Amino acid sequence: MSEPRRITTPFEPAKLAELRSGDSVLISGVVFSARDAAHARFAEAIAAGEPLPMDFAGQTIYFVGPTPARPGHVIGSAGPTTASRMDPFSPLLIERGLRGMIGKGRRSQAVRDSMTTHGCVYFGAVEGTAALLSQRITASEVIAYDDLGTEAIHRLVFEDFPAYVVNDLYGGDLYESGPAQWRTAGPA
Repeated sequence: MSEPRRITTPFEPAKLAELRSGDSVLISGVVFSARDAAHARFAEAIAAGEPLPMDFAGQTIYFVGPTPARPGHVIGSAGPTTASRMDPFSPLLIERGLRGMIGKGRRSQAVRDSMTTHGCVYFGAVEGTAALLSQRITASEVIAYDDLGTEAIHRLVFEDFPAYVVNDLYGGDLYESGPAQWRTAGPA
């Protein structure tokens, strides 16, 4: 297994072009949190022609609803949310320049098509590691929709946040290639 690639947000298209499904990465830089309720509000604002609370061009969203921070901590547990719940909304944001998404689980064909057309990569964070992942977040502040509580939009700062490239710019899908590799090679 190769060393993880270190990548920094906001993602440059050329850097995303180097990534392939299955690559292990360590993400550093600013990432925004958004879950179901925030995505529904994004869609409502877009449909109404209203401004969005942030410019998505070049940005990355982590599908997470962090728990409240304990005293002396930046953030509480911050594990990935099932990404497919955002599938109805993701193409709207990808079309507006979103370059990265982090979550868990598969994405729909419509989302994968939008990612290859517009240049976006989907990263998988390992579920069940919420407390450990929160240690890779060095700053957190609510920037919009604070009435949503844990589902408010947070501006997060990552430092070597571990993830895997699930869907790359070329249509690669780790949920397809990973099992196929095991069927072919079998266990060691």
